[in-house]
Formats: sequence, C-alpha cells, structure tokens
Amino acid sequence: MMREARDIIKKPLVTEKSTAMMEERKYAFQVDPKANKVEIKKAVEELFKVKVKSVNTLHVTGKMKRMGVHVGRRPSWKKAIVTLEEGSKPIEIFEGL
Repeated sequence: MMREARDIIKKPLVTEKSTAMMEERKYAFQVDPKANKVEIKKAVEELFKVKVKSVNTLHVTGKMKRMGVHVGRRPSWKKAIVTLEEGSKPIEIFEGL
C-alpha cells in the first residue's frame, strides 16, 4: 500500500536548533511514525522538488505532564532530519526564517 507524500511528512519543525542546521542544508520534519527512510526521502523529493542526500530519523518520547493530581503523557512522535545534495536549492517553506 503506497501512502501519499503529505501523509508521511506531517509538518516542518522550526526550532532554534533546526534553524541553525539549515546553514548545513539540513531540514527537520515531524513524520509518520511508521514511515521508513526511503519513504521519507521520496516524499521530501516529491513535495519540495529537491535532491535528498541522506535521511536520519529518531523517535521522540512524549513528556510526562501534570494538571493538579492528574498525570498524563504527551504523545510520542518521529523526527526526520533530511540533508540535501550540494547543488540542490533550499526548501521554500523555511525561507525567511
């Protein structure tokens, strides 16, 4: 079963650390937890029309949170750090940050 690129890439991550990584042509995204590196690479290339050099992934565990006596947990999620090829243009959605 093939999933659509928009189902794999959920949203871009804009943090202080990810903004600093953009100078090295690295971009961070929140992705579907079931997606593998090959699917993530194809989705980024299809959505943003760029050439991807490599994809690194990691699982981010949800933090414990409290509201008074009630204890809960934020959901866990998967992060992908995508490195672009040398001659590839930057991804537009991150421009101007």
